[in-house]
Amino acid sequence: MLAPFTTLAGFRAVFDALPQRDAAAEAAAIERNGQLTKPKGSLGRLEDLAIWYAGWVGSGRPALERPQVVIFAGNHGIAARGVSAFPPDVTVQMVANFRAGGAAINQLCRAAGAEMSVVALDLDRPTQDFTQAPAMTEEELVAALAAGWEAVDDAADLLVVGEMGIGNTTAAAAVAAGLFGGSAGEWTGRGSGVEGAALEGKTLVVAQGLELHADHLGDPLEVLRRLGGRELAAMAGAIARARVGRIPVILDGFICTASAAVLHAISPSALDHAVAGHSSAEGAHPALLAKLGKEPLLMLGLRLGEASGAVLAIGVLRGAVACLSGMATFAEAGVSAG
Repeated sequence: MLAPFTTLAGFRAVFDALPQRDAAAEAAAIERNGQLTKPKGSLGRLEDLAIWYAGWVGSGRPALERPQVVIFAGNHGIAARGVSAFPPDVTVQMVANFRAGGAAINQLCRAAGAEMSVVALDLDRPTQDFTQAPAMTEEELVAALAAGWEAVDDAADLLVVGEMGIGNTTAAAAVAAGLFGGSAGEWTGRGSGVEGAALEGKTLVVAQGLELHADHLGDPLEVLRRLGGRELAAMAGAIARARVGRIPVILDGFICTASAAVLHAISPSALDHAVAGHSSAEGAHPALLAKLGKEPLLMLGLRLGEASGAVLAIGVLRGAVACLSGMATFAEAGVSAG
């Protein structure tokens, strides 16, 4: 395990010299892909996906054997403002459900052959209501970033992170707006299913948060500290740790993508090791993916969170890697290349 940072300055320093993908492994994957028993380009995006993966894991003929899934849970002060269809107690209850194996993500991880863990972040101590004060102190932000960093398994060859936290689509909308501009209404969606007056109230909460913290939105980490939450920060910390360890990442839905966007805002190349697993039914997710230049692998109308869409996309990546590494070349199969 790489030593974690202990200050926000230490986390910022991570982005001064980010490791790059292995150019030799990528070149070997490109060469092998060109010799496989198929017409050139016939596997479409699977070919690019496999080559991308090969470059990050450092093998021209890679295997995907140890995918890791981590779910981070946090509670939000803004949940008391009625921004969700569910009460704040559900966060704790769902963590228990994850640990008992009863949630959707447990089933999807089993189907994908992925190890899953849950990290609960001070659930008895919600963040501050960001319409009244910054959501977190600097020390709380550093602790949450470090929790994500430390949750990553050095032996993993793929990372997927997800979240649970009543009110966190509101925080994600505020973070997205704080990073990229635009009105609260452009970034705020139904989340857990709010509509009508409740959706108007949720949008107002985001607008109030943006107004209160307007003078501090030029710094991406201040956006995260003031408008985010512990689980959003932990996901950002884990994704950053994966980059340092050259572990490929599949991004999940709107909340995960908003967390990742903080890293992109710090350094535009910070997410080169990440692909978008899916485009969710949360209205602003496609716009957020476009800001990051990420094209989703799946579009299934999901809006569950919990890393569900990203875990489903593991199967797509497995297929891509299996074809690159397992198919015969024309020479091996005795087939004319044409």
